[in-house]
Amino acid sequence: MMRLQRLLHWVTGRSMATKQFMLFFAVTFLMFALLAGMNYQRASRLFKNQIVDDAQTLMVRTNQFLDTYLDNGQNILLLLSSQTGLLESPEAGQVEGFLRSAAENNSTIVKTLYIVTGEGRVYSNAQVYYEVLGNPMLPALYEQAKGSYSSVVSQPYSSPQSGYTVAIARQMLDQMNRSAGVAGVAVVELDLEKLMRKVSEVKPENQTFVLMSSQGQVVAYDNQTDLLPSKPEEFATVLPEFFLGDIYDLPTGTSHYDGPAGRLVTLKSGQNRMGWSLIFFIKESYFYQNVSVLLDDFKAVALVTLVVLFVTAFIMSRFFTRPIRLLASRMDRVQDMEVIPNINMRRNDEIGRLAASFNAMMERIRGLLEETREMDRRKQELELKVLQSQIAPHFLYNTLACIGSLARQQRTGDVKETIRSLVGLLKLTFDRTTEFVRVEEELDGLLRYLQIQRMRYGDKFIFINQVEKDTMDLAILKLTLQPLVENAIFHGIVPSGRTGEIHIRSRIKGGKLVFYIRDNGVGMEREQLRLIREARNGKPMADRFTGIGVNNVHDRLRLHFGEPWGLRIRTIPGMGTVVAVRLPVRPAEGMVLESAPRLHEMEEQEG
Repeated sequence: MMRLQRLLHWVTGRSMATKQFMLFFAVTFLMFALLAGMNYQRASRLFKNQIVDDAQTLMVRTNQFLDTYLDNGQNILLLLSSQTGLLESPEAGQVEGFLRSAAENNSTIVKTLYIVTGEGRVYSNAQVYYEVLGNPMLPALYEQAKGSYSSVVSQPYSSPQSGYTVAIARQMLDQMNRSAGVAGVAVVELDLEKLMRKVSEVKPENQTFVLMSSQGQVVAYDNQTDLLPSKPEEFATVLPEFFLGDIYDLPTGTSHYDGPAGRLVTLKSGQNRMGWSLIFFIKESYFYQNVSVLLDDFKAVALVTLVVLFVTAFIMSRFFTRPIRLLASRMDRVQDMEVIPNINMRRNDEIGRLAASFNAMMERIRGLLEETREMDRRKQELELKVLQSQIAPHFLYNTLACIGSLARQQRTGDVKETIRSLVGLLKLTFDRTTEFVRVEEELDGLLRYLQIQRMRYGDKFIFINQVEKDTMDLAILKLTLQPLVENAIFHGIVPSGRTGEIHIRSRIKGGKLVFYIRDNGVGMEREQLRLIREARNGKPMADRFTGIGVNNVHDRLRLHFGEPWGLRIRTIPGMGTVVAVRLPVRPAEGMVLESAPRLHEMEEQEG
């Protein structure tokens, strides 16, 4: 970030000619680089799509080969399952000889053939090996096939005779007497090693494959590649469990996988008739190898273009910016806005017209400065008059009438207190030194106002002050809280016809000073709230004492602090209203002491 800021600072400090040179050079070079990059990416994408299409075609053909492989295995199985007559022969050698003959004729597909009778006897094309090694999977295969009328395909497993294999089993029914039940079960263990070699022979370079069962077990895979992760075992290299879980969750179609040799593009087929899914893996860097020549050509052209652009941009920037630099050097001599010299440049082109326009502009600026000073002076006078007229006449009338009534009742203490509160409010309002006061002083003025209203309304309302002490010395815009409390009294509590409560509290949160003014008065209907919002667009709504409405307070806050600040109003008809005042946290730091005396000091000065 610091380096970027330094670079920006260095660029902004250069001359116009240098900036134009750098801009012209950078834009042209970036356009060339963008076009070259787009062409390179397009070529790479086209080549990648071609490779993926070829791989998809290969996948379709491989699945067709697997289906054919399954059909051949099913045909062998049907042949075995139809030989129920052999089971009636008392000689076991006939069954074993038939199995050996069938296995020899289909050695490219099958590894071991079995016939399991209902009595539990097992015949195999390699009977001696079976009697020595056995096969613990046959009972489970027998039970699965016995309960199914179609062929049963097992999950991959390790067979003592066939090695890593998949079995297909089918029940043997007596064709002459179907009611006799299952005579036995024929089992074919497939030769997965030959199947894996067949699939490996057709895969292209920089590609590999995994054939996976429906339950996520590996049927076959290319064990001669370094593209896939592996773990060393005692006699073989097998795929780790985490990798099998990852590829099992891959979606059907094209996706990506991060392998040990880099990023791989994966193509996963749907399940074939055996429930197997074929997954091809293609090294992504392979897509970009054949376009490396194109990239070298781009580099050579880019180097030549870079040199040509550098020379051309330098010449053009110097030629076009020389008159402008001359004009800028003369304009730099303008220091004093009170004395503006004319720029003498005898040219008939755009630069000459620019010099003439500059002379006219400077004269106009000097006139505008004079007009602005006059407007500022008149604005200050008008603001003073507006502030002095903020005390509504009927408030003064009602307050003086209240004082007269108290005097007639000889309530001297209340008269004195009311007069002091009125004097304090007037001084706070008419002070023009600053627009800001301390929160403590704003609260003091609010309490004076409430004291006057209590003399008029008695115990009609209860004021609860919960302003936190740590906010007392912060700065607040004058007459921010009082109009909101005034609104709560006259539009919330008084119309309710009952004694109400007005709460005010403050807090500091996230660099914000927030005041909450809450009353339990009549609240507002949606229509009233809509009118208040419309008043922000120009319809005035003045309150009784200051003439400063709720929306005027909102507008003043936004004018002083910006858009994020101001008021938020929440109301429920019949329950009350809450007004939130949001201000930035700004310490007063003696600003108010110099601008406005505190109200209790005013009282002491009044004697």
